[in-house]
Amino acid sequence: MGRGRRGWHGAGARGREQEVVSRGRGPGRGAASAALGGAGGRPVRSRRAPLKRSRILHMALMGASDPTVEAEASEEKPFLLRAVQIALVVSLYWVTSISMVFLNKYLLNSPSLRLDTPIFVTFYQCLVTTLLCKGLSALAACCPGAVDFPSLRLDFRVARSILPLSVVFIGMITFNNLCLKYVGVAFYNVGRSLTTVFNVLLSYLLLKQTTSFYALLACGIIIGGFWLGVDQEGAEGTLSWTGTVFGVLASLCVSLNAIYTKKVLPAVDGSIWRLTFYNNVNACVLFLPLLLLLGELQTLRSFSQLGSAHFWGMMTLGGLFGFAIGYVTGLQIKFTSPLTHNVSGTAKACAQTVLAVLYYEDTKSFLWWTSNMMVLGGSSAYTWVRGWEMKKVQEEPSPKEEEKSGVGV
Repeated sequence: MGRGRRGWHGAGARGREQEVVSRGRGPGRGAASAALGGAGGRPVRSRRAPLKRSRILHMALMGASDPTVEAEASEEKPFLLRAVQIALVVSLYWVTSISMVFLNKYLLNSPSLRLDTPIFVTFYQCLVTTLLCKGLSALAACCPGAVDFPSLRLDFRVARSILPLSVVFIGMITFNNLCLKYVGVAFYNVGRSLTTVFNVLLSYLLLKQTTSFYALLACGIIIGGFWLGVDQEGAEGTLSWTGTVFGVLASLCVSLNAIYTKKVLPAVDGSIWRLTFYNNVNACVLFLPLLLLLGELQTLRSFSQLGSAHFWGMMTLGGLFGFAIGYVTGLQIKFTSPLTHNVSGTAKACAQTVLAVLYYEDTKSFLWWTSNMMVLGGSSAYTWVRGWEMKKVQEEPSPKEEEKSGVGV
């Protein structure tokens, strides 16, 4: 939908893809263990202070990773090689994410398919992700040199500790798919554009942390673009209030998912793939009563294409894309940065909107396009402001450092 944020969304159009998780994957190594200091020039061992709970929540909300980890020096690759790698990874992310959205739209609301079972579609994608995780884990055990994947063993105590996150995760992927079912792909990005606003709101409610004026201004632009988009969809007669409400709920769940993911990662030894596995296992179990209560199993039983290989092939492909988006999201963050990932996601959303308008041959007004540009521009501005603020904080010496620098021989 990342410290790299990698696939905690195992299904659906995983939020913003934000995800963040989203959806950092892959903990980095610590800072240098020793440095010269003191009058005698003796090596002094430095230790990283443990992260406080408030710091963990701040990192989840703001998409920042531990600056002491990010500051570690690494070997520089040749510029051309790094540029090619980044271009390939970003392209892979774009293709995977956009393809997943269009495929899910087909499965959820295609006139030719006529399948009204959004919960079953989401359940099946979670099932595919679970089986893929287990399969890759078994393959890694058989071929340790060829496949790098953590061992997975279902522990009911761990599954129970992950349950609160799984409930939020289910809300995120379900509301994402329900939003996509009721709104067009062109409006999908605007309908789910309030994640940044919820990040700011939750950072204040949970951390009592205020936000700078420029960041709030960017959020105001996003909100203005959202309401203008809703107004223009209504003016064109294509507005779905149901889909819009689901989009707002999806945005809220994306923000909550980032927070709870940071909190429960220690339960799975910091492995995002183990977390993905347990999340989707819990989701499969929790979806079953929903399928019965909503009558989707009976609807599925009377579905005319239930025995079609094409139908099940498209369903399985949707599950594969749902699994892949988590991997490519983390990959993009690994080769760039969380902030660059956000910028790439914003640009991808713009391309996705244009492709949707062209593919479905829609005619949109100038104000409708303005609403999209406001949402995309506000999101980009917020990303830039947060990046500038974090860089400024890292560059400013702390009071203790200033006191030490003032003491000389």
